[in-house]
Parts: sequence; structure tokens; C-alpha cells
Amino acid sequence: MGTRKRMIVAITGASGVNYGIKFLEVLKNLGLETHLILSNAGKKIISIEGRLSVSEVEKLASYTYHEDDIGSALASGSFIVDSMVVVPCSMGTLSAIAHDFENNLITRAAGCVLKQGKKLVLVPRETPLSIIQLENMVKVAKSGAIILPAMPAFYPQPKTIKDLEDFICGKILDLLGIDHQLYKRWEGENKKI
Repeated sequence: MGTRKRMIVAITGASGVNYGIKFLEVLKNLGLETHLILSNAGKKIISIEGRLSVSEVEKLASYTYHEDDIGSALASGSFIVDSMVVVPCSMGTLSAIAHDFENNLITRAAGCVLKQGKKLVLVPRETPLSIIQLENMVKVAKSGAIILPAMPAFYPQPKTIKDLEDFICGKILDLLGIDHQLYKRWEGENKKI
């Protein structure tokens, strides 16, 4: 594998699939190797709110897997990967990861990433949050996952939905140590934005 970054990206059945689509576009433009897992519910949400079709989204990834493909290489801790991002992350997926319920390839791969000490970034897009959901977030965070809610900032003065997508994708890339120019960083209140 060398120094080339290899990451797993999962899109699950929560509103906000365009964050996942944008993230895949950015990774493709950076020339990174991506392994995409689409849940059945994620495919349904893409057909409802996505700006691309499911087949177009799949073409953004280096490799694509079905959530039931539990026999794939991603289901083993011996598969060398730098990180995994679930964007958006449904509350059902979050709960399964929190309780080590490896019922599909997404949750199995997440478990492998955690046990190998690699970065797992979960991007929930849900509001409001119940105490159960908050406790699940604490549980996965204590296990080593990073919770990055899809909460865009407004200090960069976004003008379009694309600007909001860029901000969230940029924050994910920041966590993964990947350089980007997706949003203007805060420079202090006396600086012009």
C-alpha cells in the first residue's frame, strides 16, 4: 500500500447523503483510494434527496460494496486501512457500532477499524437527540470513534448549500490530516472573513 491513503466510506440511511457524496468527490479529486459501502437505506435516501444517482455515487469510489457483503476484505482486521468515515451516520448504525452489533459490512468494518486503533469518524445528522442517542455517542467516543455532527458553521459566511457541504467535508479532512481549501478558517474576530 505504501504511503497512499486508503479509506472506507459508508453512506447510511440518514438525511444528509449529499455530505457523503461531496466527501467522495473530494477524495476522488485528491486521488485517494476509497472503499464505499452503501446501506440499503442509504441508497433509498440517495434516490430521494441526493444530487446524484446511486450508480453515479458508486462511480466516485475506487471500490464499492453492498452492506450484506460480509465476506469482503473489509470485514477483516487484516485489511489495511487508514481510516473509516460514516457520512451520514444513521442512529441505527451508530447504535450498532456502540454495542458492537456487527450485523452488516458497515458495522463489521467499523469494529475492525476501532480494534486496529485507526480513525473512525461518524457524522450523525439527526435532531433533536434523545438521551439514548447521546449515550450511544458517548459510548463510541469512549471506544475511540470521533463524533463529528453535521453542524456547519456560519463564520465563513456560506452563500450556498455547497458551502455548507464543503465546511463539513473540510472538518472531516482536518481530522484525517488531509490538506484542503474547502472553507475559510477562522482568523480571529478582527480579521475580515
